[in-house]
Amino acid sequence: MIRSKFHPARDVAIGLGAVLLFAWFAQLASRSAAPDFDMAGRAAIHAYARPWLTLVMKAASLAGGAWVLWPVGVLVAGLLARAGRGREAAVFGVTVVGANLGNEAMKLFFHRPRPVPWFGYQLPPTYSFPSGHAFESFCFCLCLAEILIRYGWPLAGKVAMWCAALVCTLTIGLSRVYLGVHYPTDVLGGYAAGIVWTTLIRVARHVWRKRALANNA
Repeated sequence: MIRSKFHPARDVAIGLGAVLLFAWFAQLASRSAAPDFDMAGRAAIHAYARPWLTLVMKAASLAGGAWVLWPVGVLVAGLLARAGRGREAAVFGVTVVGANLGNEAMKLFFHRPRPVPWFGYQLPPTYSFPSGHAFESFCFCLCLAEILIRYGWPLAGKVAMWCAALVCTLTIGLSRVYLGVHYPTDVLGGYAAGIVWTTLIRVARHVWRKRALANNA
């Protein structure tokens, strides 16, 4: 996604599509009352509540929070730098830190109040839209997957790695709606923002590499 072959038309189309999706979710989130889509989504997910599933969702939510992602991110960046993969460490750091800063800025801009949580879960002090867990875990997991995948891997290994990354970020996003601290549009908006941000990173990296090659020619 970030290191793979750059296709301008495809990547620009993906980025623009994600921008439009984010704008739609932002419009829904900006309403004075939660739209029917959000209320129906919350109710549908809450209908599957089970004690064991609540424990799983709390664990997933914890895994997608700052107390886990930041230490793991620092460890990953350090290991990459130590292995002589400084550029990949830099890309990973810019992707994750940029996602965090962008998310906090958007929360302050949209000022969407959070819904009432379930299961006695503590309500976070920040605003609701977009979901930082969805946005940041998307950027973290997919960027990490691409860094870990090596060019010589068989197709099955690459597919397994991508599937693992997607399952992780989707479970983290689902956990936030399940626990009641986000509306579905918050999570979907976070994923759309993640696609936009990683696409911008891809474009910037492609432009930088072209300039570096031109200067060395």
